[in-house]
Amino acid sequence: MTNIVEVENRMITLRGQQVILDLDVAELYGVETRDINKSVKNNPGKFPEGYIIALGCSEKNELVENFHRFNRLKHSTVMPKAFTERGGSICWPPS
Repeated sequence: MTNIVEVENRMITLRGQQVILDLDVAELYGVETRDINKSVKNNPGKFPEGYIIALGCSEKNELVENFHRFNRLKHSTVMPKAFTERGGSICWPPS
């Protein structure tokens, strides 16, 4: 069971909002990142505008430079997604 401290420790500030990256959500739930993103793709009605932020290349590079835990993103061709506080609470499990 994930506790609030685990979630808070993974939160970062991006574009002035507290967010959690898709890879951290996946880790917290013990699934692959692709499963989180597939859930988002298959359930678009659960994620209105503002619930998910698609990161740009420069934002991804900044995360890699400033957070050791994001090193695995360095050579990834897939841009990460960030869930806002509103969006992160409903992303998993899929319905």
